Amino acid sequence: MMTTQEVANRLVELCRTGQHEQAVQELYAPDIVSVEPEGAPNRMVTGLSAIAEKSKKFESMIEKVNKSSVSDPIVAENFFSCNMLMNIQMKGAPVAIDMDEICVYTVHQGKIVREEFFYTPQPQLA
Repeated sequence: MMTTQEVANRLVELCRTGQHEQAVQELYAPDIVSVEPEGAPNRMVTGLSAIAEKSKKFESMIEKVNKSSVSDPIVAENFFSCNMLMNIQMKGAPVAIDMDEICVYTVHQGKIVREEFFYTPQPQLA
């Protein structure tokens, strides 16, 4: 079973190389809970299929990813966090936007059981 540090390192490694689906399949628990900020669409979803659907919907709204970065993780007990920053061009939007967020993950028995994202929702994403 992976430690929280190992899960954190692997998630960051996969996200930095754009392998988000692989991260979900490999590291997420079947009953994962995903929480977005107040005012964001799909505020809370549960389960791998709901996470996949949410990701697919978000990706379908993106015209182009100009830049993407993920910070090193900060780990404490069963939790870790990292900063994710993407500069993206949304379909139909006149200018690219920065999506800058703090991501907080909870790990139980070597799997991510909760993810929560902290950012200011963009009006065109709601």
